[in-house]
Parts: sequence; C-alpha cells; structure tokens
Amino acid sequence: MHPKRIILMYISEVSGHRCATLAIEKAIKHLHPQAQILNINAFNYTNPISEKVINRIYMEVIKRTPKVWDYLYDNPKVVRSLENIKRYIHKSNSPKLKKLFDSFKPELVVCTQAFPCGMVADFKKDYRDNLPLVAVLTDYIPHSYWVYDEVDYYIAPSEDVAARLEKKGVKPAKIKSYGIPFDHKFNQHLDPADIFNKLKLDAQKPVVLIMGGGQGLGPIKTIVKSLEKCRLDIQELIVTGTNKQLFRSLKRKVKRYKKAIQLFGFVHNIHELMHIADVIITKPGGVTTAEVLSMGLPMVIVKPIPGQEVNNTNFLTQKTAAVKVDDPKEVYQTIDDLLANPAKLERLKAAGLKIAKPDASMDIAKLILGL
Repeated sequence: MHPKRIILMYISEVSGHRCATLAIEKAIKHLHPQAQILNINAFNYTNPISEKVINRIYMEVIKRTPKVWDYLYDNPKVVRSLENIKRYIHKSNSPKLKKLFDSFKPELVVCTQAFPCGMVADFKKDYRDNLPLVAVLTDYIPHSYWVYDEVDYYIAPSEDVAARLEKKGVKPAKIKSYGIPFDHKFNQHLDPADIFNKLKLDAQKPVVLIMGGGQGLGPIKTIVKSLEKCRLDIQELIVTGTNKQLFRSLKRKVKRYKKAIQLFGFVHNIHELMHIADVIITKPGGVTTAEVLSMGLPMVIVKPIPGQEVNNTNFLTQKTAAVKVDDPKEVYQTIDDLLANPAKLERLKAAGLKIAKPDASMDIAKLILGL
C-alpha cells in the first residue's frame, strides 16, 4: 500500500533544494495521483526571521569572503564544535514540527537539505522513531551535516558519493545511487526549429547559454564582456534569475555590444534554452548540473564558489564532463576553442551522458512509494 501523506522539506524558495522537492512531487503525483504532498520550506516554517538573516549572511559571505565558507564547509572541527548548538536548535524546533506532523500526519518525510534532515532525525528520537526519513543529496559531496542514524535511505548523486557516505559510517544498504532529482521536462525531445523560431534566433549560428543559477550569481557581467572577443559569430542567451540588479545593468550595456544577445530574468523554459544551446556557461549547482548532464550539453564552469560548487566542479572535471575556467576575463578563449572543435564538444557531451542519471526523480518516487 502506497503512503498517502508525504512531507517534502527544503530550505530557501529560490534554490536547487526547492527544485528537487518539486521534481520529486511531480514524479510521485505521476505514479500515484492520490498522494497528498506537503512541500514545505522547513527553515521558514520553524525560524521565519532567522531564515531571512541567515540567507543574507550566507549571500554576503560567498560573495565577499568565499574562503570563510570554504573553511566552514564540511570541516570536521566545525561540525564537532557545532554539535551542541545543532542539538539545541533541533530541540527548540521540535514543538513546531510536532504540531505540523500531528496536523498533517505524514507517513514519510523526504529532505533535500541537511538542516531539515537533522531536525526530523532528532524529532524521530523523541516522538516517532518509526517515521521513514529519506535524505536526498543535491550536491556531489556528502558533508557530515547529513549523517544521522535515523535516516532510513540516502539518495546519492553518484556512486562516488555513495562510497564517501559509506566512509562516513552510513550502511551500504541505506544508500541508493539514483542521482539528483530534476523535472522530467529536461528529458523531453523537442523540435529545435520551433524554439529557434520562437526566440527569433539564427539556427546556423552557435548559441551560448549563460546562467548563474536561480539567483543570477557569479561573474556574469565579466563573462559577457569577455565573449565580445570571440572570433566566432555567436548568439548569447543570458538568464539572470531573480537578480534584478544584474538584469538592469546588463540591459543598459548589451545595446553597445556587437554580439547578438537575448536577456532573460527568471524563466520557466530553461529546458528549451538548453535544448538549442551548443554550450552552457553556468554555476555548477547540483540540480543544474543534473539537468545539463542529462541533456548532453557541454558545460563551462567559471570561478566556482568554494564549498559545494568547487566540489561539484572537481567531480565534473575529473569525469571530463566539464571545462573549468579560473579567470572570467579569459572565457572567450575556451568558447572559441570548443566551438571550433566539434570533436571536443562531442567528448564533453559523451562524458556527461555517461554519468547522467535522467531517471533520478522517477526512481526516487518509486522508492518513496514502495516504503
């Protein structure tokens, strides 16, 4: 008998964690339309004021002092020193969780971020030790904040991550290497001609897609300026996400640029833009990476943020599924080189498809419905 009531937990509205829960929800509904699903921002639910403050601090740290984040990220000393604080926060959040769980009566909980995973794990100790808990990792590194005995299953992005979870003490029987969940629309076969017509683009000229995740982060302005030096007559699709300041700034500048540029804010048709792109320049967020790999789209990563992005980049470059550029001013050289060498593009595509897990969302949904 399938579980009828499922809670999916993430943090931050514009994030890969949120996209992952939406993809899982969509897959569950496809397989079991009667399922009742509560998709909730756990941090906002338990600490609405703290969420805004911590999000702001996090954004400032990764923009201004990324080395600080690198030190904090998966540092065993930091993990140990925060243990008591973490337990206190989880305990103080338990009454709110209990109220939510008593009201909705979930038969299973899925978390796509470590904070809610830890909260529910500690909640299980005090209230419901038989409540199934599934942890879905959305980056290619299993940091120590994920590891709890109370987690029933870990969904690992890759076999490499599964092996690292084992080294951290997770039993192999609990680990499923299904991949990072993403919306199944990225697996659809579309007609490129329709998209070229819709966007009024020239199908004979190469298309470069430039993104900085949902929040439009990274050195996008420098990248766009660098691409002006490309020898090839490229077309650029720039997606700024929720970063309105970046959108306004680029809108003023692109009129002066020689390359054909189309500027987008937050869009819901990224899968279409990816479908016609010859290459993507992007932040290596976990969900974006999973989408790009499944589409066999050659990926260029520029100046990744220390922590999860650097780890994702290391994974991708080791698998020869992406090219890393340290200086955003020099990205034009990489783009010229790739577009002038179809064999290089093909090798990147083949390497990406080799490690892609296009059925991740559906495989996760099947596991959840089978518990």
